[in-house]
Amino acid sequence: MRFFTITKWEFKNSLSSKKFLSIFLLQISVLILMVVFFNFFNANIEAGEGMTLSPSLTGFASIDVSDKSGIFPSYLNKEVLKINNLDSNESISNVNNGKVTAALIIPENFTMNIDEIKTTNLNLFINQGDPKRSVATEEVNSTIKVMKDSISNRWIKALAPETSVIQPDVREEKTGESIPIKLIRKMMIVVLLFIPLFLFGNMIVDSIVGEKERKTGEILVAMPLSHTDIIIGKNMAVVLTIALQVAIWIIILLGAGFDINSPLLVYIVIVLTAIPIVGITSVVAAYSKNYKEAGIGLSFIYLTIVGFLILPALAYISGQMPGSNISPMTLVMRIFSGESISTGELLIPLVSIILISIITFWLTIKLFKRDDIMFGPRPGIIRLTLKLMGVKK
Repeated sequence: MRFFTITKWEFKNSLSSKKFLSIFLLQISVLILMVVFFNFFNANIEAGEGMTLSPSLTGFASIDVSDKSGIFPSYLNKEVLKINNLDSNESISNVNNGKVTAALIIPENFTMNIDEIKTTNLNLFINQGDPKRSVATEEVNSTIKVMKDSISNRWIKALAPETSVIQPDVREEKTGESIPIKLIRKMMIVVLLFIPLFLFGNMIVDSIVGEKERKTGEILVAMPLSHTDIIIGKNMAVVLTIALQVAIWIIILLGAGFDINSPLLVYIVIVLTAIPIVGITSVVAAYSKNYKEAGIGLSFIYLTIVGFLILPALAYISGQMPGSNISPMTLVMRIFSGESISTGELLIPLVSIILISIITFWLTIKLFKRDDIMFGPRPGIIRLTLKLMGVKK
């Protein structure tokens, strides 16, 4: 546990640095501005009753409609829903089998009931396992509202002034919030919470590459600490800093009114995700000759990591896919949704975190031990890979 010496020293120096504190406060200020902007944007969208916002393009959610009158399909929003005209039995079967998001069943006597000013009951079946179910529900509710107003106006014109108006009994489910906005809000919170994981790469670069630039590497390795203690100590200091930043961001988001289910579990998952990212950053920093080279390398590496985190999460939103569970961001989104997560689904991202952490920390330590990497002349990537694999001495 001697790496705690390095961890405490690095963490203390970071918190006492005016440059670091300035950057830290600036990041929090940007977060607060983003929260204010999104709340303003959210309020404007919800105020516009005729506005529809979809987190995807045409056919985001699919719905089967059983309507022999042919009225409802023309009213549903085709920019959001992929509409299939099928009979009631096949529509319900598709929902039960997970082939579509929802099924809307219109009774055969729908038009007759409208003409005779009678109540009409509509049946909406929802695939509860589809994350797009809320979008389909919202669009159907919006359509029902439009048709309800249209039918009411039609009845008013048809009836004599002295005749009492019988309102159609059209049931509408109130969700309290525009569901597409819920999805955008959920995705925004997840992205915001994962941002700190990429804001402190400069600390790792300065901690490792800086030893080469300042020519202090010899002094560091001469200390009564192993190379493993040095690398783990430096990296754990960065992980602690990220953990502090994530905790502050969660508190700010909760204070701003964002709904985060199981915030402690979310916090643990995000902090654990920071460990392999710090490890990958350390590998790039250990191999790089200078700050410029490390910055270029991290630009490409971070793009890959962001893709690994976000793409499975987007795949999960667009449709449940087995591979989407590999991303910790998907796990956090499922925690937000309050979904039941099996042990196997929980282990998939955690195992990937552990494996990547072990590999990257081991590789960083190996590189840090090599004099040709620390002090030169540095071998090429292919030659170095062969050496590490034991193929070439």
